Amino acid sequence: MAVYSTLAAVDLGSNSFHLQVARVVGDQLYPLDSLREPIRLGAGLNREKRLDEDSQSRALECLKRFGERLRGFDPHGVRAVGTNTLRVAKNASAFLKQAEAALGFPIEIVAGREEARLIYVGVAHSLPMSKDKRLVVDIGGGSTEFIIGRALKPLRLDSLYMGCVSYSLKYFPDGKVSKGAMKQAELAARHELQTMVAGFSKGHWKDAVGSSGSARALSEILQLNGYSESGITPDGLERLRSALIKAGDIERLDLAGLRSDRLPVLPGGLAIMSAALSELGIESMVVASGSMRQGILYDLLGRFQHHDMRDITVSQFMQRYHVDSKQTRRVANLALSLYRRFTAGDETYDDAAPHYIAWAAKLHEIGISVAYSGYHKHSAYIVQNADMPGFSKMEQWRLATLVLAHRRSLKRIFTHDVEIVDWRMVMGLRLAALIYRSRADLQLPAIEARIHGNTLRLGIALDWLAANPLTVTALHEEIDEWDAAGFKLDIKSLRELEAGAEAQAA
Repeated sequence: MAVYSTLAAVDLGSNSFHLQVARVVGDQLYPLDSLREPIRLGAGLNREKRLDEDSQSRALECLKRFGERLRGFDPHGVRAVGTNTLRVAKNASAFLKQAEAALGFPIEIVAGREEARLIYVGVAHSLPMSKDKRLVVDIGGGSTEFIIGRALKPLRLDSLYMGCVSYSLKYFPDGKVSKGAMKQAELAARHELQTMVAGFSKGHWKDAVGSSGSARALSEILQLNGYSESGITPDGLERLRSALIKAGDIERLDLAGLRSDRLPVLPGGLAIMSAALSELGIESMVVASGSMRQGILYDLLGRFQHHDMRDITVSQFMQRYHVDSKQTRRVANLALSLYRRFTAGDETYDDAAPHYIAWAAKLHEIGISVAYSGYHKHSAYIVQNADMPGFSKMEQWRLATLVLAHRRSLKRIFTHDVEIVDWRMVMGLRLAALIYRSRADLQLPAIEARIHGNTLRLGIALDWLAANPLTVTALHEEIDEWDAAGFKLDIKSLRELEAGAEAQAA
């Protein structure tokens, strides 16, 4: 496993874009550099849920600047993550191609609960260690995350579709603030909160913690203006609420600590925070310095130190769906061995491929718990749609495609504009699952492999094939399946076996 002295995280939020660079010292990270730009990407979503040209332009110019700072970084030492706006934008795919070109690194889109997990990891590393449960509230530009955790471990996660940008635009257009508009915004937030109040209300945690720009801005304004002695309180928010309504327009608001870049999203953030404190019974909230970008960094560090959350998630799924661990081990070992033979000498070798093959082998049978018939489809559906901590949406899509492809039809696997999985990964997994169909330990023959273009030539001992007629039948079917998908699987010993059988019959 590679060792990195410097790591970088890029957080593409709905309000601001952040870049954090940190130095690695053992198990700790020390900040080296940070950049922040208030892009307000969420404000660029039109009624059709498409990003407008202006917001895309602002974002791309920012990413070019971030890309300059990251120039020379190893791709494995940088992780860029997109959140709510990029989750919901219908033209996100086209925008991401330009965004990745501007940044110079891949960009992952994470689900709401994965965003919540990363936030908690960042917050937990910035707070003193405690045995008590904590509630973390993170008001972003397009969504708000709620997490209950203890020490470094999140225990309960939720993400609601409400944020300081979206609420400010919807309820306080052009910066106008009235008593009725504030009440409407707060009621809307309280309505959203009803779905998770039971599991996150007071009694399930000891301390409440705010993270992200909204919480920090509110806390600073409350304290500098004497509305609160420390942190965020219901009384302090009520006093700020009165000041906003009295001003009537955010441009006429004159308060200490109010930054110009936070001004446009202040009313929406205030409404959501007020509703959260009221509904969850929060009497006082401290504000943490840690946030999602620190969580991304620590999660990235864990991958290099053999604490990859994705491995933990896969193990948990195996337990949840009662997977036959001995069978998955057989399939994984053979699939990985075959893939290494298929890619021997390949200069474009994908370092991530062995991880995907191992995960796919461990998860390819989870759909049996739904129904045996078409279980590969059930397995793929679960992998693509379930909450899988540590995995981005694209990673789940890639893994689900590999799981789906491990048996039956290949026709729809290799028809995408972008190659999701290397056909050699699929070949290794399919052959391994096919050979170990008996679900028993086998004395395997030596297998030779040679690839030329889209053709794989396999050498399998003739006497072993002769002793395994079920596998021979399956291999014939496999040859036809790959042929229909535009590839060629050539097994010389199969032809020799057929020729011998014909000669005996004659």
